[in-house]
Amino acid sequence: MTYQVSRNGQMYGPYTLEDLRRYVASGNVLLTDMARSDTMPDWVPVAQIIGSAGVLATPVYAAPVAYSQSGSTYPDPPNLNWVFELLLGFLTCALFVVVWNLVIAAWANRVQPASKALMFYIIATVLVVLHFGGSLGLVIAMSHHQQPHQSFVGGFIGIASWVARLIARFTLRDTLEQHFNSTEPLGLRLSAVMTFFFGGIYFQYKLNEINQLKQNLRYQNVAR
Repeated sequence: MTYQVSRNGQMYGPYTLEDLRRYVASGNVLLTDMARSDTMPDWVPVAQIIGSAGVLATPVYAAPVAYSQSGSTYPDPPNLNWVFELLLGFLTCALFVVVWNLVIAAWANRVQPASKALMFYIIATVLVVLHFGGSLGLVIAMSHHQQPHQSFVGGFIGIASWVARLIARFTLRDTLEQHFNSTEPLGLRLSAVMTFFFGGIYFQYKLNEINQLKQNLRYQNVAR
């Protein structure tokens, strides 16, 4: 099977899988370049092709790819299965998801110290806790057959918590895309729509894919 490589609108190839590995090792092909075979409907990053074929393909004895050097510098992303996160979030009334968002943001701050995602998530978490406390007070008042009092402050905190969460989500989205398209060039793309609706669960799903791709690349380098 051969692949065409695209960079900045220019087409190169066709190359075999062994050619791609050799050119990545020499720096002539980047892991972020897009590639496609005749049987593939869409263009994908070269890193994805090399990673998905690394375990099964015949080893090629060449210099290690550039990724292997940077891959040991940065810790792997949190690797909790996103389905498990969703289940725990359901069982804990979303409390676990809130905590896990902080875990992901803390990891992002380690690999991208300039990121403000962790700060925004902490602010969002504080506002969520305050809003939850106010809602709990309303429930207690109703359980004692008292007339609950809706306050402007409670409504403002509720709106502010949603705004802070959205800011945190899109800040973390930018951080992840920046890191995995520059420092660790794995071609990560994150949907704005999925970020808006699913936030941390969507991020964890993509981070699971990143961890699998990094693991495949490590197997490939060991085979060499």
